[in-house]
Amino acid sequence: MLDKTPAPAATESAMRARAKRLSSASATAALPITDDTEPLTLSEGLVIGLLKQGVRRYFAIFGHGSTDLGEVLRVYEAEGVIKVINCRNEVEMAHAATAYAWIYRQTPAVVTSIGPGGLQAMAGSLVAASNGIGVYHIYGDETTGGEGYNMQQVPKREQGVFGKITALMGQSYTLHTPRALRDCLRRGTACVHHPYKAGPFFIMLPINTQPQSLNVNLTTLPTRHHLPAVAPSQSDDYTDAVTFLRSYNRIAIKAGGGTRDHYTVVRKLAECIGAPVILSPGSTGVLTDSDPLNMHVGGSKGSISGNFAMENANAVIMIGSRGVCQADCSGVGYPKAEAVLNINGDLGDLTHYANTVCLPGDITAVIESLLDELGDHTGMELRTDWRRVCAEKKEEWTTFKSVRVHSPPLHDRTWKRPVLTQPAAIHAVSSFANSVDAIKFFDAGDVQANGFQVVEDTTPFQTYTETGASYMGFAGSALLSGARMKNARYGIAFTGDGSFMMNPQILIDAVEHGVRGMVALFDNRRMAAITGLQFAQYEREFKTNDSVAVDYVALAGAVGGVRAFHGGFSRSELEAVLEKAYAHVGLSLIHIPVYADEDAMAGMGAYGAWNVGNWVADVESRYLTAGI
Repeated sequence: MLDKTPAPAATESAMRARAKRLSSASATAALPITDDTEPLTLSEGLVIGLLKQGVRRYFAIFGHGSTDLGEVLRVYEAEGVIKVINCRNEVEMAHAATAYAWIYRQTPAVVTSIGPGGLQAMAGSLVAASNGIGVYHIYGDETTGGEGYNMQQVPKREQGVFGKITALMGQSYTLHTPRALRDCLRRGTACVHHPYKAGPFFIMLPINTQPQSLNVNLTTLPTRHHLPAVAPSQSDDYTDAVTFLRSYNRIAIKAGGGTRDHYTVVRKLAECIGAPVILSPGSTGVLTDSDPLNMHVGGSKGSISGNFAMENANAVIMIGSRGVCQADCSGVGYPKAEAVLNINGDLGDLTHYANTVCLPGDITAVIESLLDELGDHTGMELRTDWRRVCAEKKEEWTTFKSVRVHSPPLHDRTWKRPVLTQPAAIHAVSSFANSVDAIKFFDAGDVQANGFQVVEDTTPFQTYTETGASYMGFAGSALLSGARMKNARYGIAFTGDGSFMMNPQILIDAVEHGVRGMVALFDNRRMAAITGLQFAQYEREFKTNDSVAVDYVALAGAVGGVRAFHGGFSRSELEAVLEKAYAHVGLSLIHIPVYADEDAMAGMGAYGAWNVGNWVADVESRYLTAGI
């Protein structure tokens, strides 16, 4: 028989008193915490410690491993200190928390228990890890006393197996004793608030240590890391970089995802030295779409202009890039490059390429110091012809893109009628999103690839494309980032039929938590990105198509509060539906049938190399002879 003895009233009373004291604080620095030592449970100490680091939002699925922590969160939410968003899928809530941290620059926490829930949340944490986003993950763990198997532990005669698993995924800490709380939080902020390479931090919270008593001086619990920008300090540190910029006549800048927060100074550098800029899938908007120096995306999918600049540059400035396979064509994207100037805060990424001049530190601080050292002799005159030929290639890409995104509907065998091509449909929704200042979330797959080729952003963070882990189901889940927020950004999830069905819980959770946003579901009844690879490599498709018709309008419309629409079969029809869907105060979904046959107009094309399938041997042999 379960013990139904309620928690002592004095315990909740003391907890409420502390919560009331904290509820009026509007910022971490303003927390009215005295230096008195207070007795409290480990669960409450963790919540207060995280509060000192600005954690006020929890995405949670409570299980038997988190009831004590859940009770603390109940009281603290009731007193207005925090908000708890209860979710229906652990992957979904990991994505939502990541998107919240990514968009709003506030640190959230994910709460679940070990077992299937923890493994799913951990899988979703790949997005945070791959995109450098700090999120706390708190998993109710097995007891430390070894009384016997806990229900959801890995059934193995070994201690702390889930802590070992999470340590492989990121950084991890098991609160085996309440006394370890300060060390846990110190290591946590160093991870989730790292200035150059943040990531998920996993806190394993054993069932038996959660309610244990703890006497702690709350002022000693670590606050959020705030570190000053750093850069090489001596003039001599920039000598080789200055020589580099004054020597090469075909320099290209590769702007990685790390440049998004530093786009102003990246634009300044490009203009001062007269170098074209190649974007990564995640850095659209670092230069405005119309900027003459913007060569657009380069890489395995890339673009005519972006890949031209990659393939013909004789020197490359890498900024905030970790050299992901698809962004640098598995290391062979710069066949004529002789040297690299790399600006990055992470030492591993800084030294990724051969023949590199390294400038470690904060991107803005480094570039400003570099420009001071350059003075008026920037080498721009060396690159006049280079800029001209790159501008010609950009014009070629612009014309090519215009033809593709304004393609008329094409007859599709699956739909048995003319339907919009994916580039045309994505461009229509993307243009609408820009017109209403909506943020765009892109799922993995063909929608994502065509998406980063056609979006026309003027600043970073208009588009959030999950290219780090290519996680199907991210886009819809990311809409939940705005749950229970007064000034949430309106978001549009760009998703394929396959990606949407990976995680459709947003249909319910968006209504539950008052999310206003839109799902644009591009349905081609197949995994088109892989189909394209199969045809390109082996001239035939295998098991990537879908014979099952789904009425997504009926499916979404069955959820109370969701407005579902058919997107029509022409651009004008789709544009009219977009207006209707946007007018809905809540979640809307538009089902958009798109073409997936063999006409070249079906996509934006591929322009680079990639070591997958039967291309591997060629790419790897080229890598061994590359100059960088």
